[in-house]
Amino acid sequence: MIYLISISFLASALIIGNAAFSVCLGVAFSFFYKPEIDFITRRVSTIPLQIGIVILGLTIGLGSVYEIGENYLSWITLFVFLSFFGGLLISRIFSLDKTLSILISSGAAICGATAIAAVAPIIKAKPHELVIALTTIFIFNIIALISFPYIGSALSLTEVEFGSFVALAVHDTSSVIGTALGYSSESVEVAATLKMARTLWLIPLIILLNFIYKNDESKSKYPKFVFFFIVAVLINSYSQMSIQIELLLRDISKIFLITGLFCIGTQTSSIDFKSLSFKPFVFGLALWLIALPTAYLIVIYS
Repeated sequence: MIYLISISFLASALIIGNAAFSVCLGVAFSFFYKPEIDFITRRVSTIPLQIGIVILGLTIGLGSVYEIGENYLSWITLFVFLSFFGGLLISRIFSLDKTLSILISSGAAICGATAIAAVAPIIKAKPHELVIALTTIFIFNIIALISFPYIGSALSLTEVEFGSFVALAVHDTSSVIGTALGYSSESVEVAATLKMARTLWLIPLIILLNFIYKNDESKSKYPKFVFFFIVAVLINSYSQMSIQIELLLRDISKIFLITGLFCIGTQTSSIDFKSLSFKPFVFGLALWLIALPTAYLIVIYS
């Protein structure tokens, strides 16, 4: 029965087609029906979002990537460095455990849960530390998904500006795409392109931490969907794809993205939030409150 109910909730999300509404439906489903930890929408997690992002890459050419990235790539590099190493310095103010500070700083600097999951085995993070870091980042992702499109409208950001803003200000790749989806399709294209560039910094971070902790790099998990996205962009660039096919691919991509956002919403539960500790949460909040105006200023003045 619970599967039929989840399908009806998902169908409603797909019909409405709004990113924030999809997340809220997932949260409502989780709150009222309390699915088990191995329930399908929780197990598949961000897989539909990753598929949607790769399909979106099939509609973006290298020309668009160059045009979008020309003004922001150097800023992305600076933003990642300041977020990660600045985060490690700020964590000392909160007397935060070194492992938690690396996990949360990695997530805030690069790509949220993906970065946290990638560096956790390298720094030998304990399960409860991993849960605390993931929950902290998850809360800010949900806030961004629901509120940022309204904030973008209030600030009169253009579609390109908003896509650039969320690519810097939102942690998870999936949440970046979902937040941009709530604004416009052009914002999604800009956000996806810049976020992929930001996510690539996970590779040197993994190499650096493996060197510091003297670990075997085979323990680390790279976000493979980023490379599939790059391949998809190359396919678009060197193929004669008609406008009709691109529009169809955008529609298919949106179906996967909306489905993934609903699945993310179902991950909320009282168990997740009980694991949250005060100092890591305040530390994560401090990093986010620094990142938001920084991202806005970069977008406006770059």
